[in-house]
Amino acid sequence: MIRILLMCLFLTIQAATAKVDPPNYNFSLDTFNDFWPGKTLDSLQKKYGKGTLIKTEGSVTSYRFLVEQLRYKFPVFVQIHQNKVLDFYGRLPTYFLHDVFHQSIINRFQKQDSYKKIEQNAIYIWKNKKNARIIYSGTCTITCFPLYFTAVTTSIPSELEKYQSLFKQFSSQQSPSF
Repeated sequence: MIRILLMCLFLTIQAATAKVDPPNYNFSLDTFNDFWPGKTLDSLQKKYGKGTLIKTEGSVTSYRFLVEQLRYKFPVFVQIHQNKVLDFYGRLPTYFLHDVFHQSIINRFQKQDSYKKIEQNAIYIWKNKKNARIIYSGTCTITCFPLYFTAVTTSIPSELEKYQSLFKQFSSQQSPSF
């Protein structure tokens, strides 16, 4: 009798802990609000620490911050001019689910303005939401997952003639040169 009760208790505990949520179930796009164009470097450093200085080019500095929660950790790259964020580029964990993440963007900013698919990669663009151009990319293999999420200010200061967004910088590095 005791053996049966212990077996029932064991199965109950096992069933209670068997629920598996998608890895990005508790992720919110609000995380990116901290990095949104127009936010300050001071506010980022207050919340995420000093960050890693990547480079300084003229009056624009690039930093890498690490977003950490219990289930995930990923880098967000930011360009700063006069203590203000110009753009950010978040490299998302590949175990996030594309469908969940993309739907959360649509819920926040409505349907994308343009979409392009190249082989298994898709790029979604929102042209002017919250004073920024938003770009999201996902890809598929066996499952679909996000690659990156980026936002670039729509009001580039006139003194930044040679300014190039992180999206463009990273995209040009990925292109093969022959």
